[in-house]
Amino acid sequence: MVKANAYGHGLERAVAALADLTDGFALIELERAVRLRAAGFELPILMLEGFYTAEELPLFIEHRLIPVLHRLDQIHTLLAANWPAALPVYLKLDTGMHRLGFDAAGLAAARTALSGKVPDITLMTHFADADGSRGVDWQLERFATMTAGMDLPCSLSNSAALLRFPDVVANDWARPGIMLYGGSPFPQLISAAELDLQPVMTLQSEIIAVQTLVAGDSVGYGCSFTSDHPMRIGVVACGYADGYPRHAPTGTPVLVDGLRTRTLGRVSMDKLCVDLTDLPAKVGAGGTATLWGQAGETVLPADEVATSAGTISYELFCALAARVPVSEIN
Repeated sequence: MVKANAYGHGLERAVAALADLTDGFALIELERAVRLRAAGFELPILMLEGFYTAEELPLFIEHRLIPVLHRLDQIHTLLAANWPAALPVYLKLDTGMHRLGFDAAGLAAARTALSGKVPDITLMTHFADADGSRGVDWQLERFATMTAGMDLPCSLSNSAALLRFPDVVANDWARPGIMLYGGSPFPQLISAAELDLQPVMTLQSEIIAVQTLVAGDSVGYGCSFTSDHPMRIGVVACGYADGYPRHAPTGTPVLVDGLRTRTLGRVSMDKLCVDLTDLPAKVGAGGTATLWGQAGETVLPADEVATSAGTISYELFCALAARVPVSEIN
């Protein structure tokens, strides 16, 4: 899964790194799929929401993009465009998530419409609670009922299902996403480290100033943090305009020169503050602040930062701003 600019990691960068490890890529954005073809990537590309208008279909055909079809009118539009029989399609089934997909009657109509015209069909569904208490069995039962008697390839498992229910995969097309980028799909149950997932993205910046507080001094907008004892704080050149979550509260973990500490006060557009009080006196301006990822031998999981901020690592990765300079480390 390389949608959303490869979960914020950079599409071409991720595709180049994964090309020898996969049988294909999946994304949503047509312009980015075309960009991959222009860059010379030849592996199959699955378009997860199919096409939006008939005008897009010539590009699908020219660049051999595989649409996920989830409405009957899409099928009629596709056939009217003289879809080449050699190009495959996916049919998405709604087995309980109730976002996109055919019900049983819609699937039967779709197969009838495609019969004799598009022989290469893969059936697909998406698990709503593979990372939660309901698991996947209830949807697998619905899928089995809907597809009884159909001898077609399937695509079922996301990261959570791959890691939690590996027997579901069989010989199907799997769709790993967050696990490729070092995040756990269920951090409240099992950490990325326990799953042997390594961070791919490290977000770092620099301490650009140090302030000394006395008891009663406050930090940042809204004075949401007030010290009750003398403190040293570091001002980090990173804020919500860079993609760090504004809603991250005081106490969100951060590393400074590889040492664990916490944020203080409200995150600003361009800056945030960290607690240096218990760190060595030499830690100060010019020091490296690791907001998530790897700092030497120490790892601050994005999942942990996300949990503290009341969100998920997916959002942290995808929110990384265009103004943040990126360097690649092999």
